[in-house]
Amino acid sequence: MVELKAKARQTGATAVLGRTGFPHVVSLTGGEISVVTAPSQAGFNPLDLLYASLSACLVLSARMAASQMGVLDKLIEVTASVTGEKAAEGLSRVEKFNIAFTIKGDFDDETRSAIAHAAEDEICTVSNTIRGNPSFSTTISG
Repeated sequence: MVELKAKARQTGATAVLGRTGFPHVVSLTGGEISVVTAPSQAGFNPLDLLYASLSACLVLSARMAASQMGVLDKLIEVTASVTGEKAAEGLSRVEKFNIAFTIKGDFDDETRSAIAHAAEDEICTVSNTIRGNPSFSTTISG
C-alpha cells in the first residue's frame, strides 16, 4: 500500500437548477461549470463529469506513482481516457468503466503497467471510492 501525505484541500460542490435551464455547479474553492443535457450539446453532462473525475484522478495518481517509483524523470506524458457502459437492467448506473492509459516515456512494459496499476488500485481516491461501497448522508430542507 502506498503512503500518501497530501495537503488537505476543501472539496465539495453545489449544483443549482431552476424551473428551466441547466444545472450550474460551484465547487467549495470557487470553480464553476455549467452542465448540459442534450446529446448534441457541447460540454459536460453528469456522466461526463464522473468520467472526467476518474480520468483526472488517474493521471495525477500515475504521476505520483512514477515519482514514488523513482522514475518521474522518464515520464513525458500520461493520458487516461475513460468511458463507461450503463447497466441494461436494474437501477440506472454505470456497470463498467473502460480505462485506457497511455504512458509516454522511457519505460518498459512492466514499469508502465506498475505505474497504471498503482494509480488505479492504490492512489486514486476516485477509483478507490467507485470500487468501494460509500454510504450517503442526506438532509432535506425547504
